Amino acid sequence: MAVFTKVSKEDIESFLKNYSIGELMSFEGIVEGIENTNYKITTINQQYILTIFEKRVNPDELPFFMSLQKELVAHGFDCPLPIENNSGLIINKIKNKSAVIISFLSGEKIHSILPQHCKEVGSMVARFTNITKTSKLKRVNGLNINTWETIFNKCKETKEQSYNHYFNKLENELSFLRNNWPTNLPKAIIHGDLFQDNVFFKNDKISGVIDFYFSCEDFIAYELALTINAWCFDKKIGFLHKNYSSLMEGFNEYASIDINEKKSLNILLRGAAVRILVTRLHDSIYQPEGALVILKDPREYLEILEWHQKNTDIII
Repeated sequence: MAVFTKVSKEDIESFLKNYSIGELMSFEGIVEGIENTNYKITTINQQYILTIFEKRVNPDELPFFMSLQKELVAHGFDCPLPIENNSGLIINKIKNKSAVIISFLSGEKIHSILPQHCKEVGSMVARFTNITKTSKLKRVNGLNINTWETIFNKCKETKEQSYNHYFNKLENELSFLRNNWPTNLPKAIIHGDLFQDNVFFKNDKISGVIDFYFSCEDFIAYELALTINAWCFDKKIGFLHKNYSSLMEGFNEYASIDINEKKSLNILLRGAAVRILVTRLHDSIYQPEGALVILKDPREYLEILEWHQKNTDIII
């Protein structure tokens, strides 16, 4: 979540005239995250989120994201429900950009991650992919290794010398991943962005998951790799074994991974680290002027990548 597109009270009031969700009482921008513009809006009825989609999201793919959330809600999974306007449309326009209103989820993100939270996350990943592995929805992963290389090459165009260490490390790693990336592992629609910002808790239990705009069809074990990197490392301590064990304990309550997935896990963990590293580098180098956004430090994921390069035998 972030604020790139600034809107006024009048803009939102005009937008809401096409909905039956009540009169606008207040609104505020949400600055966490780096992808789309988000406002928390309060009407006389209840609270909602207004999301305005920025350049990284292809408008043609929005029906997939909305359908996925509706499908998950229909299966009892806690996530925002897209709201239709009075014409039955979910995707509409504000400031000449595609926008949606979704239901507001109560809860908050965890600031101090404990093993019990990781167990909840592992269970959630299993339940999510158990639903989506039979889904008829399809979307190719737009942030695959080809895209990582494209983003990396754009990053190298900078004249800033301080990034050279990243570039040297990534040059070799991308070549390694290209030659070793697995094939034919079990797939599902994955969330693809299960950072702490996107998982809400109440009383140490997950109350909901948000921000599905990286969701796509990919390996279930890759979703696990992305999640392990996000929840099982500390910037000061490094790899947190208890968090990892708890995450996998939660996952194994509802699902399991096979021998080929286990053999591929180190490669997937390294790829998951590179995926975040190159996008953080890009955002650090090409930060939009005037955007209210909290940038993420690419060094964090360089260190995670280096850990996986040295520790290839992580055990499930």
